[in-house]
Amino acid sequence: MTDWNPDDLAAIDADGELRVAAHRPDGTLRNPRIVWHVVVDDDLYIRSVRGTEGAWYRGVQRTGTGQIDSGGIHADVTFTHDDSRDDAIDRAYHAKYGNGSAVEAITSPAATATTLRVHPR
Repeated sequence: MTDWNPDDLAAIDADGELRVAAHRPDGTLRNPRIVWHVVVDDDLYIRSVRGTEGAWYRGVQRTGTGQIDSGGIHADVTFTHDDSRDDAIDRAYHAKYGNGSAVEAITSPAATATTLRVHPR
């Protein structure tokens, strides 16, 4: 897998929202959805606040590829399930977005079960 360019990753990290669109099996893109994202140890992570029921998440699970837009960066990406850093990712969500009910939702067990590492292609 390719690593992020540090400047691109910093621009993505500085933005509060990320648009994610999964590829369909025929290669076309689904409609983009806005998600919250964090960077931990130079890796980009996203989760579905609706857990496995999130439509965008189900789409990502079908192909494992798609596109993101955030911080002026548009990239083709791959998505890999990664539960190896959940505690650090939870802390990063709290540090970036605060401690409100939305952060409690994105750090809930249902959302944590959908943690994806996002890599450029």
